Amino acid sequence: MEQSRRNFLNQLGLTAAGMGVASAFPNQIFAEMSAKKFTFDISLAEFSFAGELMSGKMTNMDFPARAKNDFGINVLEYVSMFFNNKHTDQTYLKELKQRCDDLGMKNNLIMVDAANIADLDATKRQQAVDAHHAWVDAAKFLGCSAIRVNLGDSSKAMTGADDDPADEAAKAAVDGYGKLLEYAAKSNMNVIVENHFGNSTNIDWLIGILKQVNMPNAGLLPDFGNFCAQRSKPETNDIKGIMGTKCIKEYDRYEGVKKMMPYAKGISAKTHKFDAKGNETETDFLKMFKIIKEAGFNGYVGIEYEGGIMGMYKPEGGYFATNEGIRATKTLLERVRTELA
Repeated sequence: MEQSRRNFLNQLGLTAAGMGVASAFPNQIFAEMSAKKFTFDISLAEFSFAGELMSGKMTNMDFPARAKNDFGINVLEYVSMFFNNKHTDQTYLKELKQRCDDLGMKNNLIMVDAANIADLDATKRQQAVDAHHAWVDAAKFLGCSAIRVNLGDSSKAMTGADDDPADEAAKAAVDGYGKLLEYAAKSNMNVIVENHFGNSTNIDWLIGILKQVNMPNAGLLPDFGNFCAQRSKPETNDIKGIMGTKCIKEYDRYEGVKKMMPYAKGISAKTHKFDAKGNETETDFLKMFKIIKEAGFNGYVGIEYEGGIMGMYKPEGGYFATNEGIRATKTLLERVRTELA
């Protein structure tokens, strides 16, 4: 601190005046020169309720009240599939926004799983980009700051098929993603990419795309649990079959997040299972958030609890029911935030 103080005075040309001049500067000025306190805000990803939403026990319209009343969280991250293709229905969007406004909620993000904007076929790729325009418009209307997109074909990941050749996919991704970014920029909307499946689990490939598009509204959404590059083939092509697969090849999650952080416009804190002490058993949250802290991040960290739906199909313990899992994740995040403050 003394060295920083001296440098500060030197830059002002006041050293020759002696320490008497330095005393004219309040101590808080020098305190502000030190590192800012680490913090982040907690948001809630709608996919945490996947089991209830897919079974019809809950709808997209229920999400805002559920987040606030059950968990005290007022920042929302939607998932496109749960709109049931009503994202172009202005009456539907107005009702959803009104519910959020009445509850004092902030809409932050829509995770869009749609046609492949990195399709190797130029015609299909442009059609996919055009189809994403409506999601940008819906996100803008709801007051979101971003949509999350995929650079690849999710159906291949679901069936265990290999992704497109990396070099060809990269060229297509730069083209499709770049065009969508240009459209979104008109609405001051960020379009961010998650490490999700296939080529996007190779973080070096993913960062290469970001460097090539080189646009300010581009960014990444590091997801703690999506570094599996290759999974075993599912026995059945449904949610039960997918949940029963095993990861064969995985990118190191800590190294991956560290590389992604310079481009991060959000964090997806995915959780599956907890031990008796409340720690996530697959990700060391303290280790992970030390990486996030060192990167200077202070945005939204989204709770994405998948244990509720996974526990429906896997017999081993450690999975909580949806509400219990979301609360366990929130408690863990709050604890880590306090420890690293």
